[in-house]
Amino acid sequence: MKVAVVGATGLVGTEMLRVLEERKFPVDILLPVATTKSIGKELVFKGQEVLVVGIEEALSQYPDIALFSAGGATSKKWAPEFAKVGCTVIDNSSAWRMDPHVPLIVPEVNAHVLTMDHKIISNPNCSTIQLVVAIAPLHREYKINRMVISTYQSVTGSGMPGVMQLENERKGKKGEMAYPHPIDLNIIPHGGDFLDNGYTTEEMKLVDESRKILGDQSIGITATVVRVPVFGGHSESVNLTFEKDFELETVLSILSNAPGVTVLDNIRKNEYPMPLFAKGRDEVFVGRIRRDHSQPNSLNLWIVSDNLRKGAATNAVQIGEVVVKLK
Repeated sequence: MKVAVVGATGLVGTEMLRVLEERKFPVDILLPVATTKSIGKELVFKGQEVLVVGIEEALSQYPDIALFSAGGATSKKWAPEFAKVGCTVIDNSSAWRMDPHVPLIVPEVNAHVLTMDHKIISNPNCSTIQLVVAIAPLHREYKINRMVISTYQSVTGSGMPGVMQLENERKGKKGEMAYPHPIDLNIIPHGGDFLDNGYTTEEMKLVDESRKILGDQSIGITATVVRVPVFGGHSESVNLTFEKDFELETVLSILSNAPGVTVLDNIRKNEYPMPLFAKGRDEVFVGRIRRDHSQPNSLNLWIVSDNLRKGAATNAVQIGEVVVKLK
């Protein structure tokens, strides 16, 4: 089994290597791919030193699976080339997510749609992944009519530039700005690029990707994306309105038994999900579960997950595990 990781030296690529090793993914030959300046560098994988190669070299080795995390332009250009040689590409960029011929996969929710014929598979946006893991079992039971989402997203979602801006500001150092404003001691209601409709690209990803993964274009969804000065993961305040009414005890039972979900909801002990405790974990944590008394059939949830793990690297590797079973 030859596995290529394209973008292996980036934040998500590094995490992909870690998750492949942790989950004992069946890698016989690893092909870490990076830009020209990193070619020839050594990475350690499973205790062995592995040389970083260029993307053309990796392609010439005919990998079985390629995990891409090198940006949309790279994915658009190279994913089809890898697919042509029989490689299954799992792409972490937004390049293919809304292509009607490319499945958008969160294994706990819709792994059943994958077949051997799918040679390009899209990994959803980090905030979408944790959202649908939590709400999909509730949608199946009660049918979501409307969803209001406010996110509180870690600087790690902006890659190393976001991390460096926060670290520099905390040290009083000047450096490159990933955001149009300071992020330390601040929150910025701006993720992605602004569109003509007044929303941002990150907000519309939550709308479009959630509908595609859940297979339901009828759900009314509105979102506000906010960047916050934390490292450990993304948080989401989610308000759901269902077609059918619910019992809170049943909702708790559904979430407690949902794959990939950990319920953390004990207000008497001040226990609820926080990025501080989600960092380095693969679960989607759900808490502050309560009925919305202002609207019939409505529920409030607080959802937290490590955006580099389940929100990116772990989800991609889990898709790879499904692909291996199909092979």
